[in-house]
Amino acid sequence: MARLAGKVAWVTGAGSGIGEAAAVKLAEEGAALVLTGRRRAPLDALAQRLREAGATVEVQPADLMDPAAVKAVGGFMGQRFGRLDILVNNAGLNITPRRWAVLTPEGVDELVRGNLSSAFYCVTVALPFMRAQRDGVLIHTASMAGRNVSPLSGPGYTAAKHGVVAMSHTINMEECVNGIRSCVICPGEVATPILDKRPNPVGPEERAKMVQSEDVGDLIRYVACLPPHVTLNEVWITPTWNRSYVAQLERKL
Repeated sequence: MARLAGKVAWVTGAGSGIGEAAAVKLAEEGAALVLTGRRRAPLDALAQRLREAGATVEVQPADLMDPAAVKAVGGFMGQRFGRLDILVNNAGLNITPRRWAVLTPEGVDELVRGNLSSAFYCVTVALPFMRAQRDGVLIHTASMAGRNVSPLSGPGYTAAKHGVVAMSHTINMEECVNGIRSCVICPGEVATPILDKRPNPVGPEERAKMVQSEDVGDLIRYVACLPPHVTLNEVWITPTWNRSYVAQLERKL
């Protein structure tokens, strides 16, 4: 049974990785999709695959760091569907020169706008739809860097993802009376293209042991299909072979 038939889902960062996987899983459940990312080509390719499988898909490329562009996507959804039931607030980025020794004001701006401001912009567009319906679920991709401070992800990314975690919880505090649920997902290492920005390369053997995009996509589908009286506030999903744990064990040995 298509559990999300009649629902509309907006997936950001849909061109690759977790966003792409989430779009596939939600389409399998019957949701109509709006796909957003900065590059049209991968969005069009994904949309074609999903349409061939029978899904209703619209492509809306946008730079989510631009509030006017985010509002434009909201305007399109209002005209095309007149509703929004699910926001997969997944777009994000990191940069290679991320340590304090090399971080610049321009790098800080890119990290905060690309991971936190853009997430806020999308929420401000989604909430009016959901308030009118008195129903809706927002699912945000944060990171374990949004819960645990370490040098791995860099200070800018870490601070921004902490902000995403806080943002999600405040949505539940204010919007629970409107039937709106917010879930923040904190993945550990996931084998996505963002790894290519790491200062130290991550090889294929290490990537194979990580959480895969499809694993997080399945989790997003689960959250989206929960009944309206249930809120899954926060979820951690990490590799069993957790490299930070393994490093600690090796130091003790």
